[in-house]
Amino acid sequence: MKSQMEWIELQNQTKLETRAFINGEYCQALDNATFETVNPATGKKLADIARCKQQDVDIAVSHARQAFQAGDWQNQSPASRKAILQRFADLITSHHDTLALLESLDTGKPIAHAYSTDIPGAAASLRWYAEALDKVYGEVAPTEKDVHAFISHQPIGVVAAIVPWNFPLWLACWKLGPALAAGNSVILKPSEKSSLTAIYLGQLANEAGFPAGVFQVITGLGHEAGEALARHYDVNCITFTGSTKVAGQLMVNSGETNLKRVWAEAGGKNANIVFANYSNLDQAAAEAAGGCFYNQGEVCVAATRLLVEESIKDEFIDKVVTAAQRFAPKDPLDPSCCMGTLIDNEHKQKVLDYVTLAQEEGATVICGGDVKGDAAFVAPVILDNVSNEMRVAQEEIFGPVLCVISFKDEEDAIRIANDSQYGLGAAVWTSDLSQAHRVAKQLEAGSVWVNNYNEGDMTVPFGGFKMSGNGRDKSLHAFDKFTETKTTWIRL
Repeated sequence: MKSQMEWIELQNQTKLETRAFINGEYCQALDNATFETVNPATGKKLADIARCKQQDVDIAVSHARQAFQAGDWQNQSPASRKAILQRFADLITSHHDTLALLESLDTGKPIAHAYSTDIPGAAASLRWYAEALDKVYGEVAPTEKDVHAFISHQPIGVVAAIVPWNFPLWLACWKLGPALAAGNSVILKPSEKSSLTAIYLGQLANEAGFPAGVFQVITGLGHEAGEALARHYDVNCITFTGSTKVAGQLMVNSGETNLKRVWAEAGGKNANIVFANYSNLDQAAAEAAGGCFYNQGEVCVAATRLLVEESIKDEFIDKVVTAAQRFAPKDPLDPSCCMGTLIDNEHKQKVLDYVTLAQEEGATVICGGDVKGDAAFVAPVILDNVSNEMRVAQEEIFGPVLCVISFKDEEDAIRIANDSQYGLGAAVWTSDLSQAHRVAKQLEAGSVWVNNYNEGDMTVPFGGFKMSGNGRDKSLHAFDKFTETKTTWIRL
């Protein structure tokens, strides 16, 4: 990987594309409006991005609909669609350095993480669905003798993918992969805080060979461009990752218009349960720190509630404090950086306000907090003496704040873990195989990890219970979101 100076040199050489990508071409918003995007590590403006609104969305949706009805994409052979998706993935790989740089500049995440994880993960997502698209079969129903009934899956139409700022390109490709593989037209709406890699995909889509209108990028503010997509009568599906509040609003928008499908991966307040019988507490502590502080804690499935059995709590917290030291904030373009900045100073203040609230509610700050300066740095915070009734234990902070909660026994741990409006992820650390199965079965979460935190790959679905959302990203299950299931009944 490049040195810090080489990344800075690449930044100086890179001309930022700031326009929307509509019908195969880059273009300004119709009214030439823009909004500013800022590097959270420096506080300095990066660029002025096209601020698309209703009229721009109308044009993009019209092109998406025309492309879908013309069949230039959905009617291509599976082998042809596969080849184009694979080229798309290969182009992401060949532009690896630039995309990693853009991701780090836009979000403040460590360049080492963007380079080693985000960009390869995005390409791998597209490749996986390229390989999967011709392996999804229909079914023949077991009917009476003189009937042939078969079940088929066809693309849903125009899909709007509204994605967040914490893993902008990677999460976009979780959605682009199955939606495009299924034969849909897709409009990508990135967060206004992280538009650069989404915009960059436009030129790569053209090089890959997508027909015009099949892949487009609408940049803009959520309450303008995002809501325009959510309320548009010619959009058939919204796939979203973000806050629970916005997920609910998207469902309202759908209900008030055309009942478009809304698939939402929303918030989390995930329980990481450590039992005293676990044989390697150093490993559990290292993963407890990583599970909460990776990506500055800006992870929907971050392990933000650490539930520790009473008999080992003090010993285990000491281990977690030690493990957290490797997440010292520093310049994201330094390849040794393991923790960058939060997305902006407004979010930094929100996180720090939660730390203050925790103290007011009776929690103790063991380590971490504000890092003075213009950048949006917050050092990893560990809060002790937290009860599950406190707001900091119930509300998603979306920052590097770990809440330590003690429990008496297995039943108590399960009760505390499930006492949440969310149900995205959970983990169990135990050396008792029966206990692992018992507890995992009872946890109300879409993903449960045993003796690890947040492992997985494209073969397994990802999504949540309760107010953490609906539908699933990743795996073959994701095709369900982007296809309609049709029954054809033939009387012989």
